[in-house]
Parts: sequence; structure tokens; C-alpha cells
Amino acid sequence: MSSFDDFKLLPSLQETLREKGLVIPTEIQDLTLPKLFDGQSVVGVAETGSGKTLAYVLPILHLLKTLENDGKSITVDSQPRAIVIVPTRELGEQVSKVFKTFTHTTRLRVRSALGGTTMEVAKKNIVGSFEVLVATPGRILKLLKRGLSLNDVRVIVFDEADQMLDQGFLPTANQIVKACPPTPQMVLFSATISPFVQKLITKLFSDVQVIRSEGSHRVVPTLTTQNKLVIRGKRFPLLENLLKKGVKGGTLIFTNTREQCDKLAAQLKAKDFKGAIYRGEMDKVERRSNLKKFRDGQIDLLISTDLASRGLDLEHVGRVINYHLPKEVENYIHRVGRTARAGRPGLVINLVTERDKQLVKKLDSLKAIR
Repeated sequence: MSSFDDFKLLPSLQETLREKGLVIPTEIQDLTLPKLFDGQSVVGVAETGSGKTLAYVLPILHLLKTLENDGKSITVDSQPRAIVIVPTRELGEQVSKVFKTFTHTTRLRVRSALGGTTMEVAKKNIVGSFEVLVATPGRILKLLKRGLSLNDVRVIVFDEADQMLDQGFLPTANQIVKACPPTPQMVLFSATISPFVQKLITKLFSDVQVIRSEGSHRVVPTLTTQNKLVIRGKRFPLLENLLKKGVKGGTLIFTNTREQCDKLAAQLKAKDFKGAIYRGEMDKVERRSNLKKFRDGQIDLLISTDLASRGLDLEHVGRVINYHLPKEVENYIHRVGRTARAGRPGLVINLVTERDKQLVKKLDSLKAIR
């Protein structure tokens, strides 16, 4: 394992890494950074919480600041040199935050254009000159008709590609790439290679080696798993007893459908448990507010569908409860990846019925990363 010093990063980036106490890259960073600094296109697959964002942030900022230092500063408004395409507003905000950690020394400008904000806000965000755009795909397409130019893009990143499940995303991605110069550096990071992600790779990436961390598609060793058998369908009393015990940090409770999510939230409220809902098909302002309350520790419980299982970096989650187990192992891995992140301990509790036994057998075969 190398150190960040081995990558000959610009002093301004090294300074921030030292300030943050970042010395040794994670496995996926160590595997992908040499290729990314060399300008190669990369597909990286790694477990959640493994540092994928920093793996592309550092090479992008190093490249763009080097261009500026060489006298090739941006002179055209609304024309970024790197675009990061994210599936959700929440992830986009997290990515922007990582970029901005390093911009106080590099003086590079990062703008966002994310779903869930008005087009007026998005248009204001791309006014003037800036180097990096973090955006959801639909926003990019709309902004291309409202002044955004991708004529100088050097790097295109697809982050958390396995979340981009909209059937219209492939043609959208193709349009975005076509609006860029012919041979940009292409980067894709994902927690899994789903059939959809494979299509994306086949369509847009040519002859790119897929780099997998050892921990991809596994659970981490700091995760403790408990299976609780549901007797005669009495699921809620079992959950009630678990919640009375409490844990350090917040508890994320997963259901499989929006209806289950709402029903469970109502049951918990009736028993005076303080929690909130996070699911699709709800007011975006309310959903965002609920996530903030949970993230800030104002509430201890977040009841969700799989919408919360991917991409969200919630540092304080001490426990994940699968009130309803998912049907697929892949979804399970994403859910439990919300806790035991970055070497911290975490607990997952599965409420298991007879119909879940096939899944539990598959889960038992998952080997933890050592």
C-alpha cells in the first residue's frame, strides 16, 4: 500500500490531505489513482464507504490546477473542464462537499446543478467561469439549451452508476458524452456491476479494464449481523423490543415498499418513537428535511425504502434493521453498507420469516473482507 506522497500531487492538494490527516489511500484509491493520474479511463468497483469519491476528486483537481499553472486558465463562461454525473441531489451535495474541501488551497471553482432545485437556481449556478460541474443527468441536458457548454470537458465521471436506474439514462448519457470533445478521460465508479451498469460500460467505455477492490460485493468485518426469527407474523413487537435497547448512533430501518414504509412510520409514531420517513414519491423538501434531522441527530430513526440504501454517507448510523429483507443479495449489501463505514463498527439486524430463508442462505456465504 502506497501513501498519498507517492503520487506527486500538487503541494496545495498535499497540504489539504495533511490537514485532514489523510496519509494512506484506501484500497480502491491505491488501485485507481495511478491510472487516473496517467490520464487513463477507469471503471472502479468497490464497496460503499471505501473512498471512491476522493479517488476521482484528487486527479481532477490535480489536472485542472496544473493546466491553470501552465497558463491555460479558463477564459470562457459556463464551460467547465470536468463534469461529475450523479444520480441524486443528496449524493451531488456530498460530492460537492468533498471537492470543496480542497478548493480553499487550489482556488478552483466547483458548481452544482442538481435535481430538486429550480431551473432558475441551476442557471445561476453556471453563470461565469468555473472548472468543475457536479450535476444530475437531466439538469445537464436542460442546461445545454440554456448556456452550458461542454466543449472544453477533459474528464467525465459517472459516480454511483448502479443508482442510475432510469431507463432513459443511457440515451441521456450518450447525449452528454457527444456534447463533449471526442476523447475525454472517462471514469465510472460503482458499488456493483449490475446489468444496467454493464450496458453503460459497453456503450461508452472501450477497452477499459474493470478494477475491483477485494471488498466489492462483500460485507465488512466490523459489521455484526443478527438474525431474528419472526414468529407467527409478529414483526412489529420484535422491532419494538429492539428499539427499546438502543444503540450508539442512529438507526436506519428498511422496508421494501412505500406502503410498508408509511405503515411502519405510523406504528412507531403511535408508540412515541421519534423518527421520520425517507422514500420516493414524497415531497422533496420534506424528504430533504427528514434526512437533515436524522443526519444532525435530531431524530434517531429513519424509516426508508431502498432509496436510502445507495450513495448516502451517513457517518453516525450505528444500526441497520431490515424490517423487511430485500429479495436480492445486491440490495442487501447496499443497505448494510450504510453502517460500519470507514472501519467503524456497525450492527445489522434482520427480521427473518420463512420466505426469507433462501436469501439468508446466500447471505451466510458472503465472506467478510479481512
